[in-house]
Amino acid sequence: MEFPVGYGLDNKAISELTGCFYEEKRQILHSTGYVLKPDGTIAVGVYSTGPIGRLVWQDVHALVQFYKKMAAQS
Repeated sequence: MEFPVGYGLDNKAISELTGCFYEEKRQILHSTGYVLKPDGTIAVGVYSTGPIGRLVWQDVHALVQFYKKMAAQS
């Protein structure tokens, strides 16, 4: 079994590539979560510099169901 790990990446470059929050002082990436639409565009982006305010599966599930319902009504 393979499990990809992002060890040793350039955090600043990853921040510039993905839009996640980079903290210069500690040179770290903060938690960033995205929900993507089927066309690859970002439906929701959540940025957190602490342990609260992160995506939870229940909210993601509800959002996906909402988008599906809206698409079916179009």
